[in-house]
Amino acid sequence: MPATPPFTPPIGMLLGATGRQADRAFDDALAGAGGSRSVWLVLLAVRVRAAENQRQIAQQAGIQGPTLTHHLNAMERDGLLVRRRDPQNRRVHIVELTPAGEQLFERLRDTAVDFDRRLRKNLSDDDTARLRELLTRIGENIRAAV
Repeated sequence: MPATPPFTPPIGMLLGATGRQADRAFDDALAGAGGSRSVWLVLLAVRVRAAENQRQIAQQAGIQGPTLTHHLNAMERDGLLVRRRDPQNRRVHIVELTPAGEQLFERLRDTAVDFDRRLRKNLSDDDTARLRELLTRIGENIRAAV
């Protein structure tokens, strides 16, 4: 009787499992630095001035409006940011980091950089470039299938 070849999981299963593992590890790293993924995304959007008002922050961070409001309320209560009305458009809130928000941003940025370095461990620049290319192509394949 011929030997059965070892099971090789489909690439989608491997990619999904690895992605979930990376997500959990990144969330744990951010929590260890006193933050969360949502807080990091909001701080990042505000800090790099990719977004100044709540609508732009929601778009940049990929967080829905009501969920973003919940996060902003908590972050404002924690002294990480302030919101003020835009003098040009009173319906718009401008969001700015406080010194405490700047400090948390720096800590979470260092954590994100360290995490990225951990993911790249034992990968050459060519490996990293190839991985980016392959993941981009897989994403294109997924979008094309819809």
